[in-house]
Amino acid sequence: MFCRALSNFRCEGEGWMTTQHNTKSNPLPAFDAVIVGAGFSGLYMLHRLREAGLSACFYESGEGVGGVWYWNRYPGARCDSESIYYNYTFSEELYQEWTWSSRYPGQPEILRYLNFVADKFDLRRDIQFRTRVTAAHYDDDERKWRIQTNDGVTVMATYFISAVGCLSATNVPKMKGLETFEGQWFHTGNWPHEKVNFHGKRVGVIGTGSSGIQSIPVIAEEALHLTVFQRTAQYSSPAQNHELEEAYVQNAKNRFHEMKQSMRESTAGFPYRRSRVSALEVSEEERQQVYESAWAQGERRLSQHVHDHRTGKPVCTEQHACIHRTARGVDRGLHSIYS
Repeated sequence: MFCRALSNFRCEGEGWMTTQHNTKSNPLPAFDAVIVGAGFSGLYMLHRLREAGLSACFYESGEGVGGVWYWNRYPGARCDSESIYYNYTFSEELYQEWTWSSRYPGQPEILRYLNFVADKFDLRRDIQFRTRVTAAHYDDDERKWRIQTNDGVTVMATYFISAVGCLSATNVPKMKGLETFEGQWFHTGNWPHEKVNFHGKRVGVIGTGSSGIQSIPVIAEEALHLTVFQRTAQYSSPAQNHELEEAYVQNAKNRFHEMKQSMRESTAGFPYRRSRVSALEVSEEERQQVYESAWAQGERRLSQHVHDHRTGKPVCTEQHACIHRTARGVDRGLHSIYS
């Protein structure tokens, strides 16, 4: 029994609410588990519960699957994990059927992947969309979770599985005058599904976290003028993104079991081999060569070449100094090109 068994309890009309009483003659719907959030982890949990023969009720506030990749549709949104590792590995058949187009996939492609997964395993039929969980309390007497939703439904479950993640909640700052601002304003965590037109407009971006760094150059290509407001200056190493060659993709698929095992045994799910050499055990010239090589490879590789970059302050300071030197060199090069 999955969430579709609740059809008699769901809100089907505007302003209509159900009334439920937990009595012996009219018990509340009960499930082995309730899942909240149709992102990577939530979809996988539903699949595993089905395999185990457990009943589940699944709630998602959006109108489709995707989790953070459903909500974060801002210009330039892209994953910072390499695509051949940023997927499910519970099914070799699934891995073989899907092919990524680039090293670091963009939001539209990741959302297509998650929809592909939902279709392949027929997950959508057990997900109640456009529904929010408003309360969850553990009932000591029943030894079950009592979970309420915004459409007036209450269900009971042995396990309450929150798969809402940590990247989807929008944090709109309380800025004076925002309520009277006559222009358009948007939040990267709740971007419109339709394209936003920045042509001929003056745009301000507040914040230079991941979404700011990704969206700023894309918006700047279109806007009349762009101003960035930031509290603390950021720097980031280049991703060196590129389209994947067919031979590279096929090699990854051929090594599925080997790669899966390496990912399981790694510290963060990426099968990179970390160096066991301290940065201070080699000369400054060799360190600079290693850092520059890592910079050229792109993104996460910079942290793989020395094992103590997070635990030793001298090493951390040295690595940051190298990044600063390289970034300043890039900045000077760009200045000479555009001046």
